[in-house]
Amino acid sequence: MRMCAAMWHRGPDDGGSVTQGEATLGMRRLAIFDPAHGHQPMTTADGRFHLIFNGSIYNHRELRAELEATGYAFKTRCDTEVLLAAFARWGEACLDRLRGMFAFAAWDTQEQSLFLARDAFGIKPLYVHHAGTRLLFASELNALLTSNAVATEIDPHAMADYLAWLAVPAPRTIWRNIISLRPGECMTFHAGHIYVRSWWNFQKVSSKTKPCASRGDFIRELRAKLEDTIRAHLLADVPVGAFLSGGLDSCVIVGLMQRAGSTRLKTFSIGFDERDFSEAAFATRAARHFGTEHHASVLTGAQIAADIEKILASLDQPTGDGINTYYASRAAHAGGVTAALSGLGGDEFFGGYPSFRDIPRLAHWLPMWRKLPAIMRHTVLAGLARRGVRARKLADFLHHARDAHELASLQRRVFSEAAGGSLLNPDLRATLAGQSPHHPQLATITAELAGAGQFELISAWESRTYMADVLLRDSDVMSMRHSLELRVPFVDRPLFEWLWRQPAQFKDGRDRPKTALAEAVADVLPPETLLRKKQGFTLPFPVWMRQELRPFLDETFSPASVARSNLFATGAVQDRWKHFLAGSDTREWSRVWSLAMLIAFVNRQPVFKPRRENTPAVS
Repeated sequence: MRMCAAMWHRGPDDGGSVTQGEATLGMRRLAIFDPAHGHQPMTTADGRFHLIFNGSIYNHRELRAELEATGYAFKTRCDTEVLLAAFARWGEACLDRLRGMFAFAAWDTQEQSLFLARDAFGIKPLYVHHAGTRLLFASELNALLTSNAVATEIDPHAMADYLAWLAVPAPRTIWRNIISLRPGECMTFHAGHIYVRSWWNFQKVSSKTKPCASRGDFIRELRAKLEDTIRAHLLADVPVGAFLSGGLDSCVIVGLMQRAGSTRLKTFSIGFDERDFSEAAFATRAARHFGTEHHASVLTGAQIAADIEKILASLDQPTGDGINTYYASRAAHAGGVTAALSGLGGDEFFGGYPSFRDIPRLAHWLPMWRKLPAIMRHTVLAGLARRGVRARKLADFLHHARDAHELASLQRRVFSEAAGGSLLNPDLRATLAGQSPHHPQLATITAELAGAGQFELISAWESRTYMADVLLRDSDVMSMRHSLELRVPFVDRPLFEWLWRQPAQFKDGRDRPKTALAEAVADVLPPETLLRKKQGFTLPFPVWMRQELRPFLDETFSPASVARSNLFATGAVQDRWKHFLAGSDTREWSRVWSLAMLIAFVNRQPVFKPRRENTPAVS
């Protein structure tokens, strides 16, 4: 099958397909549990349900025991068979029992219906194309395109979304006729119709959890919860390693893994020759503290320049992020592990981002700002717009936001509405008139967060937008490109739901972010980790883009390249590149790089022909 062949890298260990009437399911397997068995698609003994599944169910042993008590006889030790049995017994209700990351499909031969589901936080992707009585789905967009049943037509609205948010937020994708299930969504396809609904969202966080009475109780219980999620994420029948940057989040993961494991742990880090950007020394000292078998790689701009075509070929959507995960995953796979744990999610759930401090401050002053005379506000905004990146971002906040939700919805915007629109050709720009400057999920997330506190509000926005659409999506694509299962123990529903119900003052260290996380595991951390100021992991792109990556960027931003797709305004794009080269604002690099990756991505596709009619937004 062409679609499965296009995803061979996601599952080099095994593959299979089954056809039942008009339905065909196909699968490539990366074997994690019971590698010798667990062949997919998997079928119930009575032949009613056929299932394919990408991910890992960390509580499959507990579910197995529960199902065995009802008389179910298992043939394997694989989590896939447990998921199949759980779905056969409980149907859609099984989702709430699952602890793990997953995207799965189950065909019901009796009802002639297909059920699709994606995990609560969107760790694993799931894309769908629906046309009439036909439905195609896959873990990667490239597999759908390989089917030859889906037109390779770029969605102009997705272009604008990408320029705004560094990614295309679900449910839209870069392709006009393909959607993504959102985190925590499921879908039924029956008789040519689809029914999409949310099986988990922030409103459905369990209310059974009791808040801790004191900060001491909170720290002790947090430690127990962290140890629990690490134990769960260590479960595998193949070697499991970890990414180790030397920062707090990765040190928490590795420190607890080392205590929970019985064998010497393999860890992997990426460093740079540019010392101002590199955390390699911290990673090396942390590895020495933990006693791991550490594999340190040095990444250069020249290496990225040499690999850029491979990286672009890995992408099924454009992204301005994920390069570090591409190389860390390659190193981990070469180092002999099949799964690796990452500290992703620590900032979102423990208040590590500046947004946890900036948004409450701005929300406090917004009512007073909006009471100022219009001419005064206009003068201030005009002055901010002429300054650097941070000042222009503040101008966007002050101009468009009325409350904390609207501030949070603008927090991750890359290009402003006007700046992003100026980069697109006039015909395309005309189809986008009237788009809101806010994140497309503003109404949905605001409704889910009714009654939430400010810490929870910001955590939810960061996790549903930037974490889901950028970090988790890129992590899946880049790690699976190297046949590596990347696991994220902080992004664990039992841990998150417990944290959600705890008093904000226990979680929120305004003066020093993530103090609660550090205190909970202080006895396992290297001493310097507790003293270090947070250093965001940033590649030396401001340097590389002027040196080793300059030839690639000069070619990408050349008049012929920019004009090739009929999507961009050539003059405006070239002005952006020239402004970067002439300027000294190091924050501007991410906008220019993400624009370059978009141009390079679309140039690999057929030439765009603008439609005359407006394209409706995906709901």
